[in-house]
Amino acid sequence: MGVWFVTGASRGLGAEIVREALSRGHSVIATARNSEAVLKKYPEEPAGLLAVTADVTSEEQLRAAVDAGLTEFGRIDVVVNNAGYGLVGAVEEVSDKAARDLFDVNVFGVLNTLRATLPTLRAQRSGYVLNIGSVAGFATAPGTGLYGATKFALEGISEALHGELAPLGVRVVIVEPGGFRTDFLNGASLQVQPASISDYDAGAGPTRAALAANDGRQPGDPAKAATAIVDVVEAGEPPLRLQLGADAVERVAAKLDLVRRELDQWRPIALSTSF
Repeated sequence: MGVWFVTGASRGLGAEIVREALSRGHSVIATARNSEAVLKKYPEEPAGLLAVTADVTSEEQLRAAVDAGLTEFGRIDVVVNNAGYGLVGAVEEVSDKAARDLFDVNVFGVLNTLRATLPTLRAQRSGYVLNIGSVAGFATAPGTGLYGATKFALEGISEALHGELAPLGVRVVIVEPGGFRTDFLNGASLQVQPASISDYDAGAGPTRAALAANDGRQPGDPAKAATAIVDVVEAGEPPLRLQLGADAVERVAAKLDLVRRELDQWRPIALSTSF
């Protein structure tokens, strides 16, 4: 059995991953901005659970969480970068502060967590890094450009990290969920910028409306997503990318088809630029 380090563990997919890992006998260092929010879900105080307060924007808190986990369990085998939130708004409508705050959590929070945990995985010459991205990090949509940008950044980081860590025996997986029935579409995890520019009503408006209407109606089961994630780790040879949900599979397949068509159509011009 392994030791999991999970950020954003108090709710949503993070909480389901913690529950699934514990149910299979793994130990879990479950971090959240308030560890009490994690403990409330486990009044029976199950063996193997260590809840630690750690905001991913604080390198000091993350290092302390890693130290506490190593003191308790002696190792870390799986790092799950799950903490993050969504943002809706046309690119021009999103304020500078809102964009920077989003990147601070969704991108720099991941980097902070990696800097805190990777020394342990490298020393062990084993382990897994699971970066919870989104299908929006592979194929984004009008109205979610800044959120998609954070997940696109995570894809780039993860691809490079995959090559950097593979020789050390550490595997990297980018998880690309579609819509799952968590609290992601309510105010707890989704910020909505005001629709301040009417010119974008046609472009970003449908996405705003669809996200508002789908809260609590998402097609994906988060418990099944957690099961799939733990299954992939326990299988031993995970893929670089793991899509979750029929909607994610459909969007990724559609983008791959589009990229292939454009590549074939414009190949002569692309190749004409060589010396």
